[in-house]
Amino acid sequence: MIEIRNLTYEYEPGKPVLKNISFTVEDGERVGLIGANGAGKSTLMKLMLGLLESTDAVFADGVPVKKDTLPEIRRKLGFVLQNSDHQMFMPTVAQDIAFGLLNYGMGQTEADRKTDEVLNQLHVSYLKDKYNHRISGGEKRMAAIAAVLAMEPSALLMDEPTSALDPENRRRIIQLICSLPQTCIITSHDLDMILDTCSRVILLDQGGIIKDGPAETILRDRELLEAHHMELPLSLSRR
Repeated sequence: MIEIRNLTYEYEPGKPVLKNISFTVEDGERVGLIGANGAGKSTLMKLMLGLLESTDAVFADGVPVKKDTLPEIRRKLGFVLQNSDHQMFMPTVAQDIAFGLLNYGMGQTEADRKTDEVLNQLHVSYLKDKYNHRISGGEKRMAAIAAVLAMEPSALLMDEPTSALDPENRRRIIQLICSLPQTCIITSHDLDMILDTCSRVILLDQGGIIKDGPAETILRDRELLEAHHMELPLSLSRR
């Protein structure tokens, strides 16, 4: 469970970018965070991960997210960055996946076994010995997700997971997200992807929650979306 309690955050005194935000994400939920640029999505995600620090306002499984709890929090929450190149820094896919496992004390044999397991789970075993700089953007995204899943987090936070992907890789990512048992919180401007993967949507604008409810209801509300500088998902606008 991820809980946000009366969260206000400002980079500059007197200029809050998030204003009294409160919500709870239960185990196994898939929640889409949507909003126009500047709505506060990225700041909220960084606070949930502890990349920015709040004062007893963000909790993961009841543990407050703050500097001295970050090792525990990082075991609970996995983060998939929008740009996979910022997440992958070892020469090969297998080395990248094993790095975190070894860093947490797992032996090499067990780390190799876990690497094989997660690549097989995602149906991308062929990537194992590939060099990261020689695979496509979609393959990098799958490899980055594999590295996070190998750590067995209880929740995944995903920032624009389908951005800049071709249709085939976008479809693969959507299918993967739908198959995951973990809690997922996804920020994206790809509202069709949010509609396909999330049962719940939280709409942010100017640092506040405008609407929190079923994805189908919010994403079909043309008037609501347009009032907050967004458009209907393409799959709905054609109907």
